[in-house]
Amino acid sequence: MQVKDQLQRTIHIDKTPKRIVSLVPSQTELLCYLGLENLLVGVTKFCVHPKNLFKDKTIVGGTKQVHVDKIQELQPDIILCNKEENTIEIVNSLEAIASVHISDINSIEDCLELIAMYGQIFKIEEKASSLIKRIQNAQSKFELFTKSQPKPIVSYFIWKDPWMVVGKDTFINYMLELNGFENYFANLLRYPEIHLNKEYSEIDYVFLSSEPYPFKEAHYSQIKPYFPNAKIIIVDGEMFSWYGSRLLQSFDYFKKLRQDISK
Repeated sequence: MQVKDQLQRTIHIDKTPKRIVSLVPSQTELLCYLGLENLLVGVTKFCVHPKNLFKDKTIVGGTKQVHVDKIQELQPDIILCNKEENTIEIVNSLEAIASVHISDINSIEDCLELIAMYGQIFKIEEKASSLIKRIQNAQSKFELFTKSQPKPIVSYFIWKDPWMVVGKDTFINYMLELNGFENYFANLLRYPEIHLNKEYSEIDYVFLSSEPYPFKEAHYSQIKPYFPNAKIIIVDGEMFSWYGSRLLQSFDYFKKLRQDISK
């Protein structure tokens, strides 16, 4: 069988994969939701959902550094990667071991396309189609809710030392826009570093993400002088950046976030 991944690379698969290595946490969660947990043989140390996953899976490293020898020993039929999460060097080193499928997620449409691809690759089209419909229904209801909401200006921090925010051409920025937020730094590309050396008085809310940097309320005092008119909030980074089955939870989280900040 030949399929294309989301970079339009042709992937050759001799048979339905029975041994999977996933190097992307949100995709690992998606596979488990689709009933493929028993086929997972290798995951990263960041694949923390579902919570019992580490009990019988081999940890093959992180998302940026992997143990190629461990992956080779697992004899996978397919290795699942992501353009943003994993480096080209990792992909090149793994292609000699098994077929490598790469996702590229910038919108919910991309998420749904990936789910459909997994449905085809793993012969679980019915489960994949059901999940796609559930996500589409949840999104439609949420979009009706946001039509009546104000459109505040926000900034979304993902890192400290250096301070880094979310810019355009990212899935998180897409999700901010879906929520009806105006990203102040959407004129900048990807995840720009910013220098806190002036006041950003136009910004209504500063979102400090729980991941990849684990922001806490203790960081508020470091941020507040530069955002004098903003309310600072810790937000669940998984809800804004994980895709796949996590989207079933995200829209309820976003609705509650909207309701909380409007109080």
